[in-house]
Order: sequence, then structure tokens, then C-alpha cells
Amino acid sequence: MPEIVLHYIWEHCLWAGFDQQTTDGRKVEILSVGEHNHDAGPDYSHARIRIDGREWVGNIELHVCSSDWVKHRHHLDKAYDSVILHVVRTADKPVYNSRGELVPQCELQYPSDKDYLSRLFESAQQMDNAFMRIGCAEQLAHDPSMLTEGWRCTLLRKRLDCKRASIERLLEITKGSWEHALYISLARNFGFHTNSLPFEQLAINTPLSCLQKHRNSLFQLTALLMGQASLISDESTQKEYDFLRTKFGLTPIDGSLWKHARMRPQNSPELRIRQFAQLLYQSESLFSKILDKHDLKELVQLFEVDGMGRSSIDILLINTVIPYKYAYARYRNNAQQAEEAISLIEQIAPENNSIIRQWRILGQEVKNAADSQALLHLYQNYCQHHECINCEVGYQIFQDKQLRLF
Repeated sequence: MPEIVLHYIWEHCLWAGFDQQTTDGRKVEILSVGEHNHDAGPDYSHARIRIDGREWVGNIELHVCSSDWVKHRHHLDKAYDSVILHVVRTADKPVYNSRGELVPQCELQYPSDKDYLSRLFESAQQMDNAFMRIGCAEQLAHDPSMLTEGWRCTLLRKRLDCKRASIERLLEITKGSWEHALYISLARNFGFHTNSLPFEQLAINTPLSCLQKHRNSLFQLTALLMGQASLISDESTQKEYDFLRTKFGLTPIDGSLWKHARMRPQNSPELRIRQFAQLLYQSESLFSKILDKHDLKELVQLFEVDGMGRSSIDILLINTVIPYKYAYARYRNNAQQAEEAISLIEQIAPENNSIIRQWRILGQEVKNAADSQALLHLYQNYCQHHECINCEVGYQIFQDKQLRLF
């Protein structure tokens, strides 16, 4: 079996309905297959699985045989230390990461009919990947109005509630500190997808309290963050970091976690870390300031740092600022402020990515970030997982077919 077929089975959830377990007999639940990584490193990032009831978030690597792990020298590459599950067709040997730790493995179970799999794979080669996952593409292209405004509004609220749940889990870690939780979330989103995980780890390894003690010095803030990221390139910054690291007893993250391949200079981790340091330098008590701002223009001004374009600021507002305003409003049972947060996202330009472009091809109007967030939620939580019967559009199609039968 070519490895690309295994990728197709994994991405399109053909394993659904089959019991999965690790090679040592522990139950595996696949909550999210993750996002396909086209750069160097593990095959899928931001995956969510549960092994024997314990939830893991991280990277997934796929191979036909376990031994391919060693053939590809992943056991020597620190970038693969973040793999939470090695998914294989045949587990022919145990595998270890560069730290010598055993990597959990799962022999993926899926339909064994070779003709069936062959037909699916051939059809996949002939169709665009995004269209393959939108089961109602043909019907929507014919009648875009099937995806109603009411369903979009519901999807947007579902997405904000999902982000609120993530914030609540982070608050448990930060012992109820909204400021500290915001700091970690902002750091993750400063990674802008490609480097979100190492950026998040950087924030976890660098307590906000340490940064706050030196928030009046941009040089010291930058030295702390660059040093903790293992990305210092000059002697004076290294000297300052060595002093601060000893002072606070800090441990830097593994520098190999950062991705640089095929990256524009304005998205380099070094520049993003410097921008993050500048934001912390100019914004004391950022969470309180975010709550106090009710005008989009004022919120944008909070995040204006050197080299940070408006589109990047919009992404931070969409993925961090507005979810925090919404989550805090819900926490305080303030329905009016929750609605204000939703009205803010309606004022932001929509995201422009491959998923949104496919929705546009299907005739869907995307006027603002509220639309794009709703459509992203629909794609990622319904289309990708074939949850058509729980989708308003899929239910309409199902009803129409039932009526035609009678």
C-alpha cells in the first residue's frame, strides 16, 4: 500500500466505526485528525486523541511500516519528539524519539475491501481535496441559499463556545488568572499556525510573572523570550539572557521545534518573538485594556507594533481577543457584552485561506470574519467528519431524498 493511501484513509476518517488501540492494547479515540503539514516535520499537527481516557494534543506521523520511522531517521530528529501517536499499517518494531522515549503506535483499522479502497482513492485523485470533504458541494453549488443565515449564526456561536471551552481549560492551568491565560493564548496565535505549538511552549516555559518584573525594559523582555526560544544570535543578548535565566531558574525550549522552511521574512519566528516582546512592553495589564475597549479601531491600536500588518492584527483579534471578550462576558453572565463581542467580529474582514476560497467557489458569500469563522467551523467540525446528518444543509438534503422516496 502506498503511504499516500494511508494518508487518505486517515484524513477522510475511513477508520470511523472501527475500534482503535495502541500496540500495547490501550484504547485510542481519535478526536481530531489534525491539519496536514506540508512543511518539514510530522505529517499532521494540532491533532487530538485520547489514549485510555487521557487526552493528548500534538503531532501525528504516518508510515506504512513502523520501521520507516528509523529509515527516515526520525529517531534522531528532535522535531519528532512532539509526536503523540505513530499511525501505521503494520507495526513491525517499537520506535523511539530522540530522547529515547517510546512513541505510542496504532495499527490503523479500516475497511479491508481492497476494491472499495481503490475506488475511493481513484476518485480522490480526480477531485479537489476540499471538495471531497464537502459532501453537499454539488447541491450547494446549484443552490447556495441552502446554507442559511440562521445556520451561519449558530455555527459562529458554536465556534466561539469551543474557543471559550479552551480558554476555561487554560484558566484551570493558570489558577483562574485571565491575564496569564491571555498571555499563553496570544503567544500561541503569534505563531500564526506554522509555529503555534513552539510559541505556546515558549509562553508556558516563561512565566508571565518573570516578564512583568522586567516589563520596563524592551531589551530584557526580548532577551528573555529569544533566549527561552533558543534563538539568540548575538553575544550581548546571550549575556543578558544568561543572567536572567539564572535569576529565575528558567529552562529554554528546544530550538529545533521552530519552523523556518518556505517562510516569508515577516513571518519568521525571530521577528514574531520580537514583536511579541514589544507588545508586552507597551501594554501593561493587556487583558483589562481589552475589556475596556469597545471600538474595533481602539482594539487594533493595542496591537500595532513594528512590522505587524493589519491582516496579522485581524487574525489575533479573531482568534484571541474577541474569544476572550466573549468568554469573559459569558463568565460574568453578561449577555449584552457577549453580543458586543459578536458584533465586533462582524466588523473584521474575512480570512482568506484555501477553505474559505472553496466555499466562495460554491457560491457562498463571505462578507466578514463572522462569515469566515462560521464556514471554517462548518468545514472542520461537520464536513471533515462526515457529520452531515447534524448539519442543517445535510438534513435538508436528507429530507428531500426521503420525500422523493414517497
